[in-house]
Amino acid sequence: MFKKLLATASMLFAVAISAHAEVAPDALVKKISVDVLDAARADKAIQAGDQTRIVTLVDTKVMPSVNFEVATRSAVGPQWRTATPEQRTKLQTEFKALLLRLYSGALSQVKDQTVEVTKTLPVQGSTQVVVQTEVRGSGEPIKLDYRLDKAGEEWKIIDVNVGGIWLVQNYRSQFATELTKGGIDGLIKALVERNKAPAKS
Repeated sequence: MFKKLLATASMLFAVAISAHAEVAPDALVKKISVDVLDAARADKAIQAGDQTRIVTLVDTKVMPSVNFEVATRSAVGPQWRTATPEQRTKLQTEFKALLLRLYSGALSQVKDQTVEVTKTLPVQGSTQVVVQTEVRGSGEPIKLDYRLDKAGEEWKIIDVNVGGIWLVQNYRSQFATELTKGGIDGLIKALVERNKAPAKS
């Protein structure tokens, strides 16, 4: 009896892993979007701009599906290869903090918006896909696209396009200026200072 229960449990566990691994990129984006919007809409503290609650929401609902090493490496560019493990960790920490600040302003404005996935397109010459979505509310729909790539058996977000601008690529041009002036340590210092500054409304 015990062996039969163990075999059944093992089979269910394997099925659960397989189902999780096979989540399509558009389904993943849809789930994250709905979960975040629903949670933000239901939380009065988030509506009031509570940074701690926003960070907690993003950390639990969004960040597990983001490949931060890839995103940070792409934003830093070729000099990432010369960075020490400690510098890479600091860069990822500060880049994450920077993106969290962007989310803060957006989530505090959530009212009646919904998200619809409109199209999923392969990125030519790579294993990546772009999931196109629209954030729909009382005004004009806002186009929001996600670039995803496989990390093992799971799809992970590596960039986001807001209003026609890919965020990671956009930061790469900004980071290049700091890297030219002060190298990796100069970029880390600039990010630390930027994240200390009051968030713009």
